[in-house]
Amino acid sequence: MSKGRVLIADDDPNVLELLSLYLEKDDYEVLTAPDGQEALRITREQDPDLLILDVMMPKLDGWEVCRAVRQESFVPIIMLTAKGEDYDRILGLELGADDYVVKPFNPVEVVARVKAILRRVKRQDNRAKVLEFPGLHIDVDRHEVTVEGRPVALTPKEFDLLVFLAERPGWAYTREQILSNVWGYDFVGDGRTVDAHIKRLRQKLAVIDKKQPWSITTVWGVGYKFEEHREELEGGSEGQH
Repeated sequence: MSKGRVLIADDDPNVLELLSLYLEKDDYEVLTAPDGQEALRITREQDPDLLILDVMMPKLDGWEVCRAVRQESFVPIIMLTAKGEDYDRILGLELGADDYVVKPFNPVEVVARVKAILRRVKRQDNRAKVLEFPGLHIDVDRHEVTVEGRPVALTPKEFDLLVFLAERPGWAYTREQILSNVWGYDFVGDGRTVDAHIKRLRQKLAVIDKKQPWSITTVWGVGYKFEEHREELEGGSEGQH
């Protein structure tokens, strides 16, 4: 029985062959594409469970494919890049990629990352479908968030981060715990990734003309938590941290 359908897009036939061999050996169904245009077509027609996209591809590069896919789908994406600079990693995360692997890579590591991401997606599928707070509606199934009735556009990682924190209001998590649960235990990154996403999430959820009865709060020396402010709910004036 197949563990899932994975699309590999790379203009290097050796990479396609190597990753296909290891993924098929681990019981994954594999689709391949030699360029970004074909990758986008297959994604729309075959509905894979996960994409592995090379950054440097003809016709459409990996960034362009990632951007196009994210306008239509929340399918997990792993980027393959020959560069290890922070800029490439940050750009991929900004566009909605879930992880990245630097070439040359160990195919066993790539398979491990595929497994970890698909396990996390399965866990998310089994969690609460709707989270409700005063003025905040989170529809997990539809990947939709509204604040005071207005829709808020979040990237997949921003959405996953919000749901992870909001599922247990009042629980404080370290940056390492957040990285492990939202990005995956084998994600190559540090606490600055969490800080940057928290900052953007707060900005997007902010309501200018009123104080909210909930917030994503910094717990100094620990990390972050989502909490409801009882004073606000009861007519007090505690603001967002």
